Amino acid sequence: ASGSAVYHPIIKQAWDIGPRCAPRDTVCLKVPVRMQTMLKQRSGFRAAQPGRQVMKVRAVAAPLKTATSAPTKAPLVTPEVAKDLYYDMVLGREFEEMCAQMYYRGKMFGFVHLYSGQEAVSSGVIRLLRPDDHVVSTYRDHVHALSKGVSAREVMAELFGKKTGCCRGQGGSMHMFSAKHNVLGGYAFIGEGIPVGLGAAFQSKYRRDVLGEETSDSVTCSFFGDGTCNVGQFYESLNMAALYKLPHIFVVENNLWAIGMSHLRATSRTSGDETPYIYKKGPAFGMPGVLVDGMDVLKVRQVAQEAVERARRGEGPTLIEAETYRFRGHSLADPDELRSKEEKARYQARDPIPQLKKYMLEHGLATEAEIKALEDKVAEVVEDSVKFADESPKPERGQLLENVFADPRGFGISEDGRYRYQQPGFSSGTAVVS
Repeated sequence: ASGSAVYHPIIKQAWDIGPRCAPRDTVCLKVPVRMQTMLKQRSGFRAAQPGRQVMKVRAVAAPLKTATSAPTKAPLVTPEVAKDLYYDMVLGREFEEMCAQMYYRGKMFGFVHLYSGQEAVSSGVIRLLRPDDHVVSTYRDHVHALSKGVSAREVMAELFGKKTGCCRGQGGSMHMFSAKHNVLGGYAFIGEGIPVGLGAAFQSKYRRDVLGEETSDSVTCSFFGDGTCNVGQFYESLNMAALYKLPHIFVVENNLWAIGMSHLRATSRTSGDETPYIYKKGPAFGMPGVLVDGMDVLKVRQVAQEAVERARRGEGPTLIEAETYRFRGHSLADPDELRSKEEKARYQARDPIPQLKKYMLEHGLATEAEIKALEDKVAEVVEDSVKFADESPKPERGQLLENVFADPRGFGISEDGRYRYQQPGFSSGTAVVS
């Protein structure tokens, strides 16, 4: 409610008890041994170490409705939604693992950044969106594209550099784009996609408020990591989004590591806290800031749904910090030697896919046979995507000259006085040019 702190249910429970316990490698405040055990069992969070001085923690006001923390027997989603989320997460995981195989077989080139482990964030947010909503991603963009509806065939073909890819083979791993599905691209440089997402949100509001299009209530979700939250575009975009009350949702996928730099070392701690919290930067700009367990797809969906509905009502942006973890290195070229085995094991024990499967079975949302059928379908789709990509043609050389200049005269004038694009063979890439 307005004037109270907003937290993920488990986070809020930890704060109600007194200590600040977050799903990261944090030394929290002092709590009884019995309570430490309970927190470990229920949330997987690291419990407080004894001997710490208890300090008062100041809550950050945010006018967003607090997620319900009371246990309930009724399932949080319908069977149809649960199956959709499960299928989407398994598709993301299996697709990425297949990418690893194809990369090491020499089918892909350059840097490939996998999303394995973070599927709950993509599925929890994007599967809520409508076709006319926009998504802006990062260089870790394959699964975001899949969640938004881009086919596995198109994404895999793009990774193979083939003409049938979603960018006709010219984007590659870090630049997935689909105008049809309103995926506004992956971006190699951190932070550069957020202003693009802000522009999409601005046009939605402009159409409604200025052009009078009452049905224009699309929202934009921009995804980025914890490392991006220390660059200027992030703060500039927070300011503009709040200033114009844009229908924009900032989704921070805090996997605790910016390449090889620990989030706890790279970001200054927030006031009154032992370690930094990104979501608290939201209220500083006049928007709600929400912290959610990014390893639980249902909790992510609950928070995202409130943010999406709020944006559609014209109430402005929301900053969501989803604390998650990637199960592989920064990229497939990263030996992943900086993160400890113990840290990896803790987060792998909270794998979001088995969590959802268990929830579905316990709440009667699906049977073992139905879940197996979903997994089999994913396996078929992924295998088909590889076959399709491998058999697809490579782009023609002339394609390099397309989408360079809006006016082809931009290629200049040749020695014979004609525009270069008018030379025989120019568009096919076979023309001789000086």
